[in-house]
Amino acid sequence: MNGINDRRKMKITDIIKERVLILDGAMGTMLQAYKFSEEDFRGELFKDHPKSLKGNNDLLSLTQPQAIEKVHSQYFDAGADIIETNTFSGTTIAMADYGLEDHVYDINFHAAKIARKVADKYTALHPKKPRFVAGSIGPTNRTASLSPDVNRPGFRNITFEELYTAYKQQAEALIDGGVDVLLVETVFDTLNAKAALFAIDEIKEKRNLDIPVMVSGTITDASGRTLSGQTVEAFLISVSHIDLFSIGFNCALGADQLLPYIKRLSQISDSNISAYPNAGLPNAFGEYDESPESMGATLELYLKDGLVNILGGCCGTTPAHIQTIAEIAQKYPPRKKSQLQTIN
Repeated sequence: MNGINDRRKMKITDIIKERVLILDGAMGTMLQAYKFSEEDFRGELFKDHPKSLKGNNDLLSLTQPQAIEKVHSQYFDAGADIIETNTFSGTTIAMADYGLEDHVYDINFHAAKIARKVADKYTALHPKKPRFVAGSIGPTNRTASLSPDVNRPGFRNITFEELYTAYKQQAEALIDGGVDVLLVETVFDTLNAKAALFAIDEIKEKRNLDIPVMVSGTITDASGRTLSGQTVEAFLISVSHIDLFSIGFNCALGADQLLPYIKRLSQISDSNISAYPNAGLPNAFGEYDESPESMGATLELYLKDGLVNILGGCCGTTPAHIQTIAEIAQKYPPRKKSQLQTIN
């Protein structure tokens, strides 16, 4: 296991110096098109489960694996170098809403195995363009820094220890399933992310494993801060004790709104920089309207300014968006770390 992951790490480490790597787009957006019913989510494995399971997309890695495999393939066909596992909510904390805490390891392990199978297939077909799998580790539906009760500001409905335990189980399952990198993403509370990073660090030490780690935060509004109140600079400092393969931002904002924060991060971080914004801001129906051409034109500004090493899409993006981004990215070199500024 360790030797295999070391070889993959060397490849992705070398390639990112040569060109901008393309991350895939939204999994949820693609799965919505299937219009899966409650019975589809349940499958045979969970036909007698006492709680409703509709909407639990992570579960589809067990009950509808062919759909997950097809989505991964569509993103590779579009030009993606890296696909994310279908595990954004794959922790005991998030799965508690569905009564599926006991199935978390299987959900993550099989999601990683599906992605690994597809990545290896495309690498075999195109050896000069190896494909990689990022183990998606989402923020959970709890926050360690903020109280869910405005009348009790000191109250927390989750502890650091509980987050650490949940993230450790998820990360171990993803590694066992064969991911190339671990992606702690959509970070709105850095304390949650630090629990994940602490768990990952412990796993790496215990297994003598040097798996690359990506971190991607989310700027929630025009204030330029995360939900827990951190600026770009504060977010970077909070996770700088970890040797990161990349750091960046995703979700919440469209490409145009995210640009100034990626620009600032690029100026002050010595890690690779990632960006995968939404397809614009959601409309009144919660849908995303930005076309591949419009989003591509904005993301070309990121490339012209040499801001990024990894580029992709989040909510509302499709293979068409990723194809446009990949075609544009071919014209530009990756970001170089030659003009770093100190944080004042």
